[in-house]
Amino acid sequence: MKVGEWMERKLITIDRKTTIQRAILLMKKHSIRHLPVIDEGRLVGLVTEGDMRQVFVASLIEELSIDDVMIKDPVTVKSDAEIDDAARLIYYNKIGGLPVVDEDQRLLGIITVADIMAAFIELMGVLKSSSRIDVVLGQDPEAFEEVSRIISSKGGKIISVGMLPQSDRKENIYFFRLKKRRIGKIVDALGEAGYTVIASME
Repeated sequence: MKVGEWMERKLITIDRKTTIQRAILLMKKHSIRHLPVIDEGRLVGLVTEGDMRQVFVASLIEELSIDDVMIKDPVTVKSDAEIDDAARLIYYNKIGGLPVVDEDQRLLGIITVADIMAAFIELMGVLKSSSRIDVVLGQDPEAFEEVSRIISSKGGKIISVGMLPQSDRKENIYFFRLKKRRIGKIVDALGEAGYTVIASME
């Protein structure tokens, strides 16, 4: 999944001349936490709700401007980047969102933690009516393909697959989310093939 498919395109933006008080009012009015700062169509900075809280009182008694408080070199992402890449950038930089820009730094959108969460929920099929089987796979590189084949041969339609790595890395647990169905025969077939099913849910 690409960032461009999940980013917010209808943006509220400000310029360097916007007052801090005006920026705070915009955030409250539109229930947003990020305001991109634009100069001639290009992204030049970003202000966040946290930035505003820290300087609000000072801005009432000092000559502080958006230029003084904005993040002047914000972490950005391209619209054709994978959602996984955006998630990593947000996680490692401990930020709540990323401006999405083109090669000329023109603002295309913004993607937030909430947008990425929605993308992963869609990818994993969490909100869909589904069944789930958690299976222990050893170090055999063909185990994943065999388990997938067994599930399919018993009528299971796989929606998504995830992995819960174990500390010793010898017995990773894979969870298979399937289209809603009875899974007793699948569980039995996996057991007969030598795989341990540690949990199942219809």
